[in-house]
Amino acid sequence: MKTYSAKPADIKQDWLLVDGTDQVLGRLASQVALRLRGKHKPTFTPHMDTGDFVIVTNVDKLRVTGDKAAQKTYFRHSGFPGGIYETTFDKMHAKYPDRVLKHAVKGMLPKGPLGYAMLKKLKCYTGDAHPHAAQQPKTLVLTK
Repeated sequence: MKTYSAKPADIKQDWLLVDGTDQVLGRLASQVALRLRGKHKPTFTPHMDTGDFVIVTNVDKLRVTGDKAAQKTYFRHSGFPGGIYETTFDKMHAKYPDRVLKHAVKGMLPKGPLGYAMLKKLKCYTGDAHPHAAQQPKTLVLTK
């Protein structure tokens, strides 16, 4: 039996809708990364983007366990000497709720052009409303 390799014409990408209310950040991010990468499909091919589009609503209601809300830190750098900036999960989640999830998912995807293309298929929104109703997304229920 030969190894299957997906062709661009064979790839079918669905739209999935996930509600982030009271979901734990890391567990949600791992399931979202799995769907973006396409590993849940029998047609998974490592060098092709076979994953689905994922819409996550209510990202402002995500939670973390333990003391991570105060202790988890995010870093960014301006590119100049001494230009490192540090912020906690609480501050980042309050100001940019979508960046917390995108940062977690980005670390779980492959690095390089393929991973960047997969990350663009993640759509995060605060609240229940999203502008992708025309794509008729299927609701994906994740266990808590």
